[in-house]
Amino acid sequence: MMLPVTGVNFSCDHPQLQKLFDEAEKKCLLNLKQFGNDTVLVEGGGYEKIWLETQPMGGEMYAKRNMTAALNNQLLFMRTQREDGRLAGSIQCHPDGSIEPQFNKFQGFCFPLHALNMWYLTGKDPAYLDQLAHCLEQFDAYLWKTRDTDHDGCLEAFCVYDTGEDNALRYGKAPVYCTTDTPPVDADVVPMASMDITSFSYACRATLAEISRLKGDGQEQAWQEKADQVAKQLKDRLWDEKRHAFFDRDNQGKVIDVLCHNTLRCMYWGSVTQDMADAFVQEHLLNPKEFWTLMPLPSVSVSDPAFRNASENNWSGQSEGLTFQRAIIALERYGYEPVVTQLGKKLLNAIIDGGFVFTQQFDPFTGEPSRVGMVSHEVLTKDSDEPFQDAYGPTMLAALEYIAHIWGVHFVGDEVWFSLGSGMTYRYTQRLGENTYTVASDGKEASVFINEEKILTSPCGVRIVTDHAGKVLRQVTIEEA
Repeated sequence: MMLPVTGVNFSCDHPQLQKLFDEAEKKCLLNLKQFGNDTVLVEGGGYEKIWLETQPMGGEMYAKRNMTAALNNQLLFMRTQREDGRLAGSIQCHPDGSIEPQFNKFQGFCFPLHALNMWYLTGKDPAYLDQLAHCLEQFDAYLWKTRDTDHDGCLEAFCVYDTGEDNALRYGKAPVYCTTDTPPVDADVVPMASMDITSFSYACRATLAEISRLKGDGQEQAWQEKADQVAKQLKDRLWDEKRHAFFDRDNQGKVIDVLCHNTLRCMYWGSVTQDMADAFVQEHLLNPKEFWTLMPLPSVSVSDPAFRNASENNWSGQSEGLTFQRAIIALERYGYEPVVTQLGKKLLNAIIDGGFVFTQQFDPFTGEPSRVGMVSHEVLTKDSDEPFQDAYGPTMLAALEYIAHIWGVHFVGDEVWFSLGSGMTYRYTQRLGENTYTVASDGKEASVFINEEKILTSPCGVRIVTDHAGKVLRQVTIEEA
């Protein structure tokens, strides 16, 4: 398959933002690695594998710059899928060049949406679409065969790393890994009825419905009905109608009473209704006493007894770069584009104020990056001469993606999103194959170009969605008045 060449050019009169962009572009190159004969984008910042939790999403975002690595970040998971349908939670390349798919956790599932968008970006290869459909159907079947041990209609986490929430208090004494297809015995919490794992199935089925629509095979309605059934089971079992959030249940059916950010993850997978998303965003996400802290998106509400402001790799509290990365899609799915703009500016400012380093976590009360050495795992002070974590991929890609979603160009399916953010003079050009797509602005008004031909001019603060020929499809507000 001949892949289109891509690349981004961005210039602005905000020197600090320009430096951030340039540093992120440069440091992303450090995360391009050879896995055998395949170039991939690893997670970085000390994490040298590709994880199902992050790297299909990270790869697809990086398609703006390197289509080969972006596609390989999807294909390696599909190629290493087990015969029973299970996908590797991570894939490692050893010094001798051998590739090891690891099946000791799920880690996460930022895969279906991004793998499908790669079909559009790489030229709509029918064989790739068939391969993806088979992969998702097999994985969904595996989930229901192995992960609903109590038959309550909700899928289960067997270990901490199934949802990638390292050191999260709500997992109790659950094992970190689980190498079997049966749950661990004598654990105090797992198997846990999980909003995350159940949403994995919803994402599989909803994507299969979309693939069926694209293929015209007549199965679209059937797959969507199966997805809707999962969403209903998820709501019936884990949604708290009074508290407007999801709460997992332990292996005795007891609600795990920790207000965590994971309802936002379910929004990323699309497994909640608009009303549920609205309630969670308004009551919790935008609440300064819970998730809308100085640096938003702590993993656990800062008012919850289970919150811990721990600077090491810990999903019990601090704001995670990966959560900012997932939040873009989570919020745009439900019409919260202005919130995405606000979040993006908060992340970008935190990186600038933190000295242009790209760390995994940030203090939710100060916005300072948590300086954790990835080799020694010692917490380092701001004045230390020791090296601290940098070039963490989800944070870098999130920063670059927010720039694209506020002042740049983004491709979704057959659409081109031109985002006309305000406040500075800038020019953003995205190349895709032989074509270029540009936004140029003085901070108040912006023009959109395709192949240097002006398509339109508009006041800033909106996103103009077109097809690839420049036909305007709709306009979306991205900045609050």
